[in-house]
Amino acid sequence: MKQLILVFIGGGTGSIARYLASKYLNGANGTFPYGTLTVNILGSFLIGIILGLALKNTMLSQNTVLLLATGFCGGFTTFSTFAYENHMFLKTGDFINFFLYTSISLVLGLLLVFIGMWMVK
Repeated sequence: MKQLILVFIGGGTGSIARYLASKYLNGANGTFPYGTLTVNILGSFLIGIILGLALKNTMLSQNTVLLLATGFCGGFTTFSTFAYENHMFLKTGDFINFFLYTSISLVLGLLLVFIGMWMVK
């Protein structure tokens, strides 16, 4: 039960942080989803650091990993919004933003997981 509560608290906190970031970074024009891109890239970096610390000499407990990685990062990042925003780019024929958004998200997301894990080695 304690583990479920930790994931719940982390997920709620991450979701609030994502909402605020998207609200302020997506802006009124709504032409490019800077908020979603930012939270997904930042979340990738954070999970790399968190899981890197967890693997390194077991610096983080399983409960801390559940709170931060599963809970916070899971609530903070969003694949479903990323997929929807790409759907909208394709629907409107905005292939340039579709390509940029998808490429930047995937390349930077993967790169920052590796960088986060490498930093804590």
